[in-house]
Amino acid sequence: MATTMFRRKPIEEIDESSNGNHLTRELGLRQLTAIGVGGIIGAGIFSLAGAVANEKAGPAVLISFLIAGVASAAAAFAYAEFAGLIPRAGSAYTYGYAVLGEFAGWFIGWDLLLEYTAIVAVVAIGISGYFNDLLGFLDIGLPQWMMGAPGTEPDGVAAGSYHVNLFAILLCLLIAYVLNLGMRNAARFETALVYLKVVIVLVVIVAGVFHIDAGNYDPFAPFGLTGAFTGAATVFFAVFGYDAMSTAAEESKDAQRHMPKAILYSLAISMVLYVLACLVLTGMVNYRDIDSEAAFSSAFASVGLPTLGAVIAVGAILGILTVLFTFLMGASRVGFAMSRDGLLPQWFGKTHPVRNVPTRMTWVLGIASAGIAGFLPIGEAAELTNIGILLAFVVVCVAVIVLRYRKPELPRTFRCPGMPVVPVIGIVFSIWLITFLAPETWLRFAIWFGIGLVIYLAYGRRKSALANPAAK
Repeated sequence: MATTMFRRKPIEEIDESSNGNHLTRELGLRQLTAIGVGGIIGAGIFSLAGAVANEKAGPAVLISFLIAGVASAAAAFAYAEFAGLIPRAGSAYTYGYAVLGEFAGWFIGWDLLLEYTAIVAVVAIGISGYFNDLLGFLDIGLPQWMMGAPGTEPDGVAAGSYHVNLFAILLCLLIAYVLNLGMRNAARFETALVYLKVVIVLVVIVAGVFHIDAGNYDPFAPFGLTGAFTGAATVFFAVFGYDAMSTAAEESKDAQRHMPKAILYSLAISMVLYVLACLVLTGMVNYRDIDSEAAFSSAFASVGLPTLGAVIAVGAILGILTVLFTFLMGASRVGFAMSRDGLLPQWFGKTHPVRNVPTRMTWVLGIASAGIAGFLPIGEAAELTNIGILLAFVVVCVAVIVLRYRKPELPRTFRCPGMPVVPVIGIVFSIWLITFLAPETWLRFAIWFGIGLVIYLAYGRRKSALANPAAK
């Protein structure tokens, strides 16, 4: 049994092991970078930056983002090396499978299915909250039963009035539908929304500069450096997204050259925008007065620009949709790769005969995310995320070190710099952040892992493509 768990998929034979079941290469560097930016920039700017500044770091939220960005970059370099070396669907799952063995690959793949799907649900719930507020501003009333999950009723609303978050459900299903239109059309939709989002952020930065009061930066770190580091642990979850984008390597026109660039470009663009936005926000409003939920909208309202604040709120809703797109795409590609490798039933990995996208897996995960979004409060849904991404970072950083020494002769279009120090930084920082997770998170993870382990031992281990080479 131990032998089967550590069998590896030879890198040189990965294309041949796909049994002709490939995805269509539709994406150029611009579209890949847009998908990465779409996954990284979302609630991090529009709400998380304000919450961390108000509660943990003050103006030093800027330092929080820089620390998180450096740690994320350490993992990004490792992802970039693998993306150029193994341009196949699955990202961390495929890298782990090829270098550390089948069980490690399955472990991360199964883990990311839950994490990415839960992220889609959490973001959908967040957008639905903005949507309900917008309807209230327009004096449009909806039946209370469709406005939220049970137990999420705000003050003034009777307990038991909410039954389902219908808008969040519809959002998840809409993104699944868009992804199933084919990668070319879906990428156009994503790219257009990313451009809109970047324009909104630039408007925030440019307009906000004229309302900065330098006095708001004093004290710069009211909670001390400890607050900045605690803030870094929180905002770290706003500076990944390139990992989900890397699952689309098989759909890149020139993955070996474009994927490493897209990973690094998307992180660099996002970090510049994050830092500038934090400077503007904490300069416009004293950190004590920042609205944790709608930071920029309320900031502009406080300086006499409520209309601009409303426009930013609408743009934020549309822009955050790109996060749903990136992570549902990532989840479906991980599931597709696992199915193609025989670790999940091959039914899930069937692609559409015309559009050549994994339609079944996309709909399964879209419906799953809709169920989570529709019936769980955002806090409980959020607890399903985080740990899987950090574990994936650890696996990828370990794997890039192992493979560099095991097979240094492999042609690499990008080489992770500072080997092995840089990936070790990624490993250490990820493990450190894992220690901040609540016991409930570990319990949910253990339950999900247990379910998956039963599936692997009863099905995947025997049906794996490596266990049945004649079936390749």
